[in-house]
Amino acid sequence: MAHVEMEQVSKSFGTATVIPPLDLSIRDGEFLVLVGPSGCGKTTTLRMLAGLETVSGGRIAIGGRDVTHARPGERDIAMVFQNYALYPHMTVRDNIGYAMRVHGTDRGTIDARVAEASRLLGLEPYLDRKPRNLSGGQRQRVAIGRALVRHPQVFLFDEPLSNLDAKLRVEMRTEIKLLQRRLGTTAVYVTHDQVEAMTMADRVVVMRAGVIEQAADPITLYERPANRFVANFIGSPAMNFLPARIERGAVHLVSQVLPLPPEEAARLRERGDVLFGIRPEHMRPSAHQASLTLEPRAIEPLGPHTLVLGDVGGHRVTAQVDPRFPVQVGQPCVVTVDMTQAHFFDPVTEARL
Repeated sequence: MAHVEMEQVSKSFGTATVIPPLDLSIRDGEFLVLVGPSGCGKTTTLRMLAGLETVSGGRIAIGGRDVTHARPGERDIAMVFQNYALYPHMTVRDNIGYAMRVHGTDRGTIDARVAEASRLLGLEPYLDRKPRNLSGGQRQRVAIGRALVRHPQVFLFDEPLSNLDAKLRVEMRTEIKLLQRRLGTTAVYVTHDQVEAMTMADRVVVMRAGVIEQAADPITLYERPANRFVANFIGSPAMNFLPARIERGAVHLVSQVLPLPPEEAARLRERGDVLFGIRPEHMRPSAHQASLTLEPRAIEPLGPHTLVLGDVGGHRVTAQVDPRFPVQVGQPCVVTVDMTQAHFFDPVTEARL
């Protein structure tokens, strides 16, 4: 296991700064996920940690050792890429053990570690097969096995499940998380998929334009997002946002009023203009509920629940309702809002209030 420190690490390409000075501390044995939209800097951050990109400034330490300018092979890390990067002419056994052979590891050690990795990953029946005779999930297990046999201090994963179908993605993310817990190795995982981030991580780092917007455990991100960007990025379907005013203990929308729970009314007082946020799944009965009228534009039955995509005062709103909820496109309907789950943001800074 290894503690990882990135102190004031930055990256520039010419005059363009893609990662402003960034501080990130990763605990021993932690499964940390970097998440954000395309171009947010998460992969560049991972590649600097791996030594595949040089840093423009700052310091990187792994296990207390400064590796800022060390070559990738000197950092005691192992990386799993989006494309499996397997040698097509080699068997699974040879692919897994190749890096150790290149480094001159003795045959006995190679065989023992390949056997161990194969057992942990369920690859024992496939050791003599070539990659072309494996499924996508099996190929990804081989790529993980190749990293695993090195016994690194840190595992790095760069969107390793992007090429898999939806069912395999769910299966593989569970396998990767269980494997990491069993081994206790520090892991840094990059994805653009917030569901992957929430289900796999001990801690999630949400990035935008090279800046860390919030770093917290998944439940904290969901329940107490630091700002509108995080609130909108975490959760599916995304949170609804409506301009509003806080007056006389209630949320005043364009033509509707939603009473606040007493504690929220006391906290926000006569706040004035705010951005009111409510998640689709929090449109449900509660002890402190309010009624919201919306104009349905589309209806999406999903089995256990139905999504109603509607309009409130010219703003799109998605409500998650019971599958038998009476609703028709074009006919106004009233949905219940759990006001204990409401979020409020500053309309200018977009920070959580």
